[in-house]
Amino acid sequence: MKIDHLGIATGGIEESLKFWEDALGLESVHVEVVEDQRVRVAMLPIGESRIELLEPLGDDSPISGFLEKRGGGIHHIAVEVKDINESLAKLKAEGVRLIDEEPRVGAENCLVAFVHPKSANGVLLELVQKTA
Repeated sequence: MKIDHLGIATGGIEESLKFWEDALGLESVHVEVVEDQRVRVAMLPIGESRIELLEPLGDDSPISGFLEKRGGGIHHIAVEVKDINESLAKLKAEGVRLIDEEPRVGAENCLVAFVHPKSANGVLLELVQKTA
């Protein structure tokens, strides 16, 4: 496994990009809307991983709730797994609380599933399986 990305909640991607691109010299290589999760995302490679900026599409977005409660900042850590279904089955068998018991399509057409923070020491963990 490896860290695929760090998800950072922001009220506006353009404003956040000023810091990441202008101040740090990173380059946004991918921006898309993930309608199912009601977010707009921007991916910025950094080393072997990426920063994922998350902007809510409306008040019904989970990111809106996060921003209201905590403000902008780290929302989740995503780890890449080879077989997301196998990983979910193993976690479930070990009694880990899952937000998603079945994977769904996330950014860049990857399969994703979230592990509840109560089972991951207070961290929202995203499992990511790359698709061909």
